[in-house]
Amino acid sequence: MTETVPPAQTSSLRRLVPRIFSRSARRDDVEQLLRTVRTHHPKGDLSIIERAYAVAEQAHRGQERRSGEPYITHPLAVAQILADLGLGPRAIAAALLHDTVEDTDYSLESLTAEFGDEVAMLVDGVTKLDKVKYGESAQAETVRKMIVAMSRDIRVLLIKLADRLHNARTWGFVPPEKAQKKATETLEIYAPLAHRLGIQTIKSELEDLSFAVLHPKLYVEIESLVKQRTPQREQYVHKVIEAVDGDLRDLRIRGRVLGRPKQLYSVYQKMVVRGREFDDIYDLIGIRILVGSVRDCYAVLGAIHARWTPLPGRFKDYIATPKFNLYQSLHTTVIGPGGRTVEIQIRTNEMHQQAEYGVAAHWKYKERMAGGKIDPKSSDTDMAWLAHISDWQAETADPGEFLDSLRFEIGAKEVYVFTPKGRVVGLPAGATPVDFAYAVHTEVGHRTMGAKVNGRLVPLESELKSGDVVEVFTSKNPDAGPSQDWLGFVKSTRARSKIRGWFTKERREEAVEQGKEAIARAMRRQNLPLQRLMSQDSFTEVAQQLRYEDVTALYAAVGEGHVSTQSVIEKVTALVGSNDTTTGPIDLPAVGRARQSRNGDSGILVRGAPDILVKLAKCCTPVPGDPIVGFVTRGSGVSVHRADCTNVKSLQSDPERLIDVEWAPTTKSIFLVHIQVEALDRSGLLSDVTRVLSEHHVNILSATVSTTNDRLALSRFVFEMGDIVHLDRVLNAVRRIDAVYDVYRVTTS
Repeated sequence: MTETVPPAQTSSLRRLVPRIFSRSARRDDVEQLLRTVRTHHPKGDLSIIERAYAVAEQAHRGQERRSGEPYITHPLAVAQILADLGLGPRAIAAALLHDTVEDTDYSLESLTAEFGDEVAMLVDGVTKLDKVKYGESAQAETVRKMIVAMSRDIRVLLIKLADRLHNARTWGFVPPEKAQKKATETLEIYAPLAHRLGIQTIKSELEDLSFAVLHPKLYVEIESLVKQRTPQREQYVHKVIEAVDGDLRDLRIRGRVLGRPKQLYSVYQKMVVRGREFDDIYDLIGIRILVGSVRDCYAVLGAIHARWTPLPGRFKDYIATPKFNLYQSLHTTVIGPGGRTVEIQIRTNEMHQQAEYGVAAHWKYKERMAGGKIDPKSSDTDMAWLAHISDWQAETADPGEFLDSLRFEIGAKEVYVFTPKGRVVGLPAGATPVDFAYAVHTEVGHRTMGAKVNGRLVPLESELKSGDVVEVFTSKNPDAGPSQDWLGFVKSTRARSKIRGWFTKERREEAVEQGKEAIARAMRRQNLPLQRLMSQDSFTEVAQQLRYEDVTALYAAVGEGHVSTQSVIEKVTALVGSNDTTTGPIDLPAVGRARQSRNGDSGILVRGAPDILVKLAKCCTPVPGDPIVGFVTRGSGVSVHRADCTNVKSLQSDPERLIDVEWAPTTKSIFLVHIQVEALDRSGLLSDVTRVLSEHHVNILSATVSTTNDRLALSRFVFEMGDIVHLDRVLNAVRRIDAVYDVYRVTTS
């Protein structure tokens, strides 16, 4: 079980980064753990912790970690980390047992019977999947499993983060290649997740330990630079703290003023990634002021700004508008003593607990208020993004794509925008109104047809900025859907997965229709009784024979070319029997007759002339529902006009060439439509009209635009359309555009 490390590499790392060679303090009992839990939960049931420790110690007996310690030191250390965060007895018991199901003979069933469903669910959520069964995708599927579990109970992720933190402290004892792989995974997934949960203490240590493993020499160099400048920096910080303490006394506000420690990985990021000099970074002084109430926070802010000049644009009020991870604080940057820049954070003690321990602070409070029993649903409102992650992971089948999406989702910087009613919505940097719409609700996203930002109409691909007020307009058309073009500019994983899911469903529906059509055509060619065969259960039986879920899945398979129509027909006729297929009249549905009597997709049935060419006249562009007449042309088949077309009067002089026609449209029929839009001229009007038309899947063939002297804009569009009901929806959508006062169909060219 223990792997060896090359001696030279081990000694080098041990000299450079002793932090990753730390060992757990040996304890033969759990007294320290129990004391910590008792501090946070004085009325908690601690017997479950004692029983869990006894089971874990027995199960892991004889196992050792790579550091040579007894294995039980690891679950004890994980449990201690969670106890320090303030979690309750059940979560601590799960932490003690978290490796038993994975690494010992102790089964999940036994654990459930002994400790209950809640503890078992927490343990199962952090248990890795079998690599033999899942192969290369095991890691991605394990993370997916954890995501699903944490969407039900966030403590699953807290246990996993504590587990990863203690393992990171001992990365010096594992082979360098494996340690580097784990460190990379930690920086990409687990540290951002800790940040999302607002647990700054775990996030900072995970980043520093990963940095130490991936870049040990850089780590030591930055650590050395920090130590060299610490004495002078501490003198300056002390001077600033004394001045702020004086302001607090003058205001008669009780509070604490603290210096903020520099995180080594943060310094590295600013030096290497952003290209800044160490002196520029480290000269930036940071202090934190903790007070008793929100009112005191703003009073202290006023005193600070009265003493020192604030830098423009550097004030942020996260108390009024908290961050996505519930972080609250006032941030300001001032020109302090000697002209040096000082960053100041002002918050209450409760906000500080939230900033350091994040969602764990919420769980500590909830468990104490509920006497140790928690409704897992009560955590749903804490982290709305958990529900989003859970949604899109279910729609992402490919493990590699899932991990890439997760890295982006949890690592992306955020902007904060407002709904018209003032609700804050967090979105990835560079997000658009379409991302906003999908963040509000999936159906809102699908039906989005326009947007206003800060009261002004904007294109859907516009980039949103923090503080924007966003309003989206949705189509009332029940068939409305997203545009494929949206995938080119949306930023959020949720929006991307929902759009892809919509088109996957739409393609399936098309395949189902194509499969039905193909089977019907083949049966007509073979002179088979279509209605009698389709009305029986034979197709259901054939679907079961071919191992499809239902008849719809069978039609989709035929439409996608996975199954041939002939093989389906042969199986159906074999089931029904020869009598039903060879005797009696052929009973074809009306749709079949209409299609035989019509040429092409004009949507016109010519009585008595099934093979004649039919075309719709361009002078009046008739559509289904219009009264029509047919005229036999010389060499060009039948021309179909509206009954009130001006050209019909001249055609009536030759009545022998008039012929009866009627509408018989199908789903493939295409009609030409002319519409005229009348509006008050304004900037962006044409862009808005064409956008609405394209969002309603209208194929524009031509457009003419003119503006009169009195600023009236007249626009005429010619486009193709398959359903006359769709035309009404398009006209209503265009009519709702700002400055448009009339839109109507034109029936004469």
